[in-house]
Amino acid sequence: MELMESLQGFVAENLALLTPVDQAWQPTDLLPDLTAGDWSERMMRFRESARQVSDELLVVLVGNMITEEALPSYSMSLDRIVHDKTGTGEAPWARWLRGWTAEENRHGDLLNAYLRLTGRVDMRAVERTIHHLLRNGFDTRSQGDAGASLIYAAFQERATRITHGNVAKLAASQGDEGLARICRKIAGDEARHETFYIRVVGQIMEREPEAGVLAFRAMIKGIISMPGRQMFDGLDPDLFDHFAAVSQRLGTYTVLTYAQIIEHLVKVWGVAHRSLSGKAARAQDYLCGQAEKYQRFADEIAEKLAKRPPIRFTWLPGSEV
Repeated sequence: MELMESLQGFVAENLALLTPVDQAWQPTDLLPDLTAGDWSERMMRFRESARQVSDELLVVLVGNMITEEALPSYSMSLDRIVHDKTGTGEAPWARWLRGWTAEENRHGDLLNAYLRLTGRVDMRAVERTIHHLLRNGFDTRSQGDAGASLIYAAFQERATRITHGNVAKLAASQGDEGLARICRKIAGDEARHETFYIRVVGQIMEREPEAGVLAFRAMIKGIISMPGRQMFDGLDPDLFDHFAAVSQRLGTYTVLTYAQIIEHLVKVWGVAHRSLSGKAARAQDYLCGQAEKYQRFADEIAEKLAKRPPIRFTWLPGSEV
C-alpha cells in the first residue's frame, strides 16, 4: 500500500486519460431518438438492421453486456487500492476510480438498451442473470495484493477492448453498422483505460520489479478468470462456460487471444529483460513461456469446441446456439 500511495503523483499525470463529461459520448447518441417526430421509422430501421445479427453473435453480445453490468463489483474490488473514506476524496487514485467507473457505467447501459430495443432477447432472463452475477460476487484471485489487482485490470481492459472490437467487425459484416459503431465506441474507452493500467503497472515494475513480477506470475498461474465467471441465469450452472464456448467458436475471445494478451504484457512490461534472482527469476522464466504454452493448445481447444452440440440459452428463447 505504501507503493500505491507513492504512485499518487503518477496517477495524477494520467488523469487526462479520462474524457471530460461534456466531451464524452452518451448511450443516447448511439440509439434511435425516440423523441423525434419520425421515431417509429427510426425504430423500424434499427430493428431491420438488428435482425441481421446472428444468434451466435447475439449470445456473445448478451454475455458481454452482463459482464459490463457487473461494474459495481469491479469498482469495489479496486477500492482496496483507493481507500477513499468519504467517497468524494480528491486524491488522484480516488478521482481515477470514480472517473473510470462513470465511463464504464455507460457500456452496460448502452448494450442493455440496444438489446432491449431489438426485441430479440428475453430481457427478464438477462436481468435475472445480471442479478445473480452481482449477488454471487467477484474475485480477481489477487488475494488482497494491490499490484495483482492492477495487473488483472490491465489484462481485462485489453481483453474487453479486443472482444468489443471483434464484435464490431462481425456486426458490420452482418449488416448492423449501428451495433458496430456501438462496440467501436466501447472499445475506444477500453483502450484508454488499458493504457492507464498498463502505465501504472509499468511503474510498479520499475520501482519494485521483484514484487511486480511475482504478482504477475501469481495472477497468470491462477489463470486470469473473466469478470463474468460467476454468471448464472437460475437454470444453467455452466452458463459462463457455454457463453465462453460460443465466443471461442465465433472468434471474439479465444484461447489464442488469451495467449496474445500475455505475450503483449510480458513485452510491454519488459519482464524478460529485468535483472532478477531467486523466486522472481523463476517467475520471470515462467511468464516468458506462458504465451507459447497457450498457443500450442489453441487449435486443439478450437477443434473440440467446434464439435460441441448447440445448446439453448434462456436469453434467446426458441434458439439453439
